[in-house]
Amino acid sequence: MKKLLIVLFTLAVSHSFAQTNMPLVGPIVDPVDWINPLMGTDSDPSLSNGNTYPAIGVPWGMNMWTPQTGKNGDGWAYQYSKNKILGFKQTHQPSPWMNDYGAFSLMPVVGKLKVTDDERASWFSHKAEVSKPYYYSVYLADYDVTTEITPTERAAQFRFTFPKTDSAYIVVDAQNKGSYIKIMPKERKIIGYTTKYARGPLPKNFKNYFVIYFDKDFDISKTWSSKAAITDDLELQSDQSGAVIGFKTKKGEQVNAKVASSFISFEQAELNLKRELSNDGFDATKAKAKAVWNKTLSKVLVEGGTVDQTRTFYSCMYRTLFFPNKLYEINADNKIVHWSPYNGKTLPGYMFGGTGFWDTFRALYPFLNLVYPSINKEMQEGLINDYKEGGWLPEWSSPGYANIMVGNNSASIVADAYIKGGRGYDINTLWDALKHGANGQGPMDAVGRNGFEYYNKLGYVPYDVKIGENAAKTLEYSYDDFAIYQLGKKLGKPASEIDIYKKRAMNYKNLFDKRVGLMRGKNEDGTFQSPFSPFKWGGAFTEGNSWHYTWSVFQDIDGLAKMMGGHDKFVEKLDSVFSMPPVFDESAYGGVIHEIREMQIAGMGQYAHGNQPIQHMIYLYNYGGAPYKTQYWARETMNRMYHATPDGYCGDEDNGQTSAWYVFSAMGFYPVTPATDQYVLGAPLFRKITISLENGKKVVINAPKNSAKNLYVNSLKMDGKPYSKNWLSHSALQKGAVLDFDMSATPNKQRGSNPADFPYSLSTDK
Repeated sequence: MKKLLIVLFTLAVSHSFAQTNMPLVGPIVDPVDWINPLMGTDSDPSLSNGNTYPAIGVPWGMNMWTPQTGKNGDGWAYQYSKNKILGFKQTHQPSPWMNDYGAFSLMPVVGKLKVTDDERASWFSHKAEVSKPYYYSVYLADYDVTTEITPTERAAQFRFTFPKTDSAYIVVDAQNKGSYIKIMPKERKIIGYTTKYARGPLPKNFKNYFVIYFDKDFDISKTWSSKAAITDDLELQSDQSGAVIGFKTKKGEQVNAKVASSFISFEQAELNLKRELSNDGFDATKAKAKAVWNKTLSKVLVEGGTVDQTRTFYSCMYRTLFFPNKLYEINADNKIVHWSPYNGKTLPGYMFGGTGFWDTFRALYPFLNLVYPSINKEMQEGLINDYKEGGWLPEWSSPGYANIMVGNNSASIVADAYIKGGRGYDINTLWDALKHGANGQGPMDAVGRNGFEYYNKLGYVPYDVKIGENAAKTLEYSYDDFAIYQLGKKLGKPASEIDIYKKRAMNYKNLFDKRVGLMRGKNEDGTFQSPFSPFKWGGAFTEGNSWHYTWSVFQDIDGLAKMMGGHDKFVEKLDSVFSMPPVFDESAYGGVIHEIREMQIAGMGQYAHGNQPIQHMIYLYNYGGAPYKTQYWARETMNRMYHATPDGYCGDEDNGQTSAWYVFSAMGFYPVTPATDQYVLGAPLFRKITISLENGKKVVINAPKNSAKNLYVNSLKMDGKPYSKNWLSHSALQKGAVLDFDMSATPNKQRGSNPADFPYSLSTDK
């Protein structure tokens, strides 16, 4: 960080409710070095502070690497509270709840040979650990070995620094559920594959092939399995296959390894290694990886925030740049190809995996559409291949269809990209895919629409027909229908084809109980389910209660406000979320799930920012004429719930979504309604933010008076002209813009109070 320019100002900054004078950060030189990959790693199944692992990789890379503190197969691969490392794992894991696929690991050992994951573990300390997105280093105390890793998209380099010993080893573990290993001593080479995956089904030929080259001759070459003793055989296929190579080392001797993998073949893994590592040494790969990160992160540059705010911003931004990750590779003919997780064939074109649209449609994909539309173009082409090869769009891909979560939110992913300007791909095939998914049930509940017959006939999924999370599904299908309608309009589709989706977009009204002013499950006969507790998690809802899901009317907030009695009553209802105690009813789950506990301990009433359903709610004050309350609560949430520390999140990070909320909020706006052209205003966190768009234009956000106290927007100018709206247009930002925020310690309650300045709602769309 010594290159960073630190500009000192005197400023009273609120942190944990304490007032201190803190320096503000000037222009950023190396944004990657502000990142703490350990943010969110102090988590466990009962309480998530992020449920992250230190991902060593490059943006959207096919592979990442992580030190492994959990045993093979444990979704909590790395936990900050643990004190032993048992391997360094190639990972594709999107979250501990989804677990991993195609994983294998390397681990240096000295002295007595130990190969199984629990035996070979070594004590380590965070004091002897360096964690960067592009580089990781740790001292393994039991072996007096330092391990270093640096990545590329499909490969990596390792550097092991050994002590003086005649018994230095590297253990390769291809994990269980079917794996293969072969040692080729003359080539200083190990090849293998793993077939293990956590979510399926996958085609029977699923394999992650890997190849490892070392720069030192092997004195010892052995294979091992979980059920057999270590043998002198050089080749092994078993439930769990592993390899050991050994050699004598001098004190401080460095042994280097180059590793690459492929879902296609050993030959493709070799090609990936040669293409991405070439003749580069470890330090050259490290420098290239750092440069890639800096180039990618520099699309959004912040200044005039505190050190902690700057660290938190870029640590969050780092998390937005991994998933979905590339599943495609480049063959010998320089053609883009992929192994299909649907039919097992190697086919031309793009493919991505490792994301759940229930989480990421809200802010992660809109962030890509704003700042990185070219990668989302590739992702849209990947969705076309998903549909062609699997017959449906995925809702959770890991790497194929996964039967988890609710909604048909692929509609939002497709519509938002095209409405925000995405072009150059077969949108008509995606249009067909959306209609197909909206009117049918896929091969599992989470693909297509579970309960679509009831929804299409009644306008809701009933509570009493043994379809779980029915109210959540109804509300999400209603928004998804809106997204389809919006895309159809953009494509010029006839009213006869798209009006049905506009009509269904109002289905949310079928679940609103005016007597309680909240959403509620409804029976097939039209009666509301009873008994009803608005504090009951699960049941009719997904990882939340009625207080959380009532706001899931992204497409028609004004219509929701009118049902609640008008804008003033609507604002009062929003206020009550924060003023109520965090009581809960966990009976539907039979115990307190971690999402409940995270709401309970946050000190923000019923506001459960640690999970996705309510994350947009803070911005809804803009639809009720009280945007100053959005400004207050957005700042409160950023201050309280996010820190670049191991306990730095307030729940699951979830593939970039919870991080994207922070990044957008720090920039001063948020995409409440993907599949529209609008972002809803909050207030920027920094004194200056510069967004460099891919079209060469810049969006400059100035807030020179910004401080811990001056968190309210007194006035706003856009390109030098007064701007009164509570929203910004994506299309206007794409032309380049300068936004000048005049910040104040007291709210301007008149600004944004005129309904003419409210953001988009379907029922008021002229």
